[in-house]
Amino acid sequence: MEKYERIGRELVHKGAIIDYYQDTIKVPNGNIAKWDYIKHKGAAAVVAVKEDGRLLMVRQYRNALNRETLEIPAGGLNDVDEPTDLAAARELEEETGYTAGKLELLLSLRTTVAFCDEKIDVYVATDLKRSRQHLDEDEYLDVESRDVDELLQMIYDCKIQDGKTVSAILAYHNKYRKSENGIS
Repeated sequence: MEKYERIGRELVHKGAIIDYYQDTIKVPNGNIAKWDYIKHKGAAAVVAVKEDGRLLMVRQYRNALNRETLEIPAGGLNDVDEPTDLAAARELEEETGYTAGKLELLLSLRTTVAFCDEKIDVYVATDLKRSRQHLDEDEYLDVESRDVDELLQMIYDCKIQDGKTVSAILAYHNKYRKSENGIS
């Protein structure tokens, strides 16, 4: 692979969730290009599995899409050094009002590699116990319990489009459910 060289990085805007930079890159043929770069602290998400096998989902308004979405519980890290399992446990309880007796890493994903470094670690939460939901003051969401097969169909019908949710449900189904259902 040919060599790329970052020769500059300028902070354009510091935001609450992301920082936006403009990078100056020397490309392999020697030309200089300006590329956008989004710095993100990272996030954690949870496939929360109830005793009956249904998954806890959250329905919430997403400003970027100007509509509600159905997603797995998730949230940003408080800082870049926060362990993602602790963030996942925190977000599960905050958003759904449940705690997990067991958390297991399912996958790590990068959401938008062309211009953003966001990494989300997704955990499977089992042995759920009822606790208390405590949302942020600007956070409004509804908790729903859904069957995995119903969620898979919603993915295939393009009704669930959130990348972390699609990846997590497909990975969960592949790792934990296929053998249960006799699928090979």
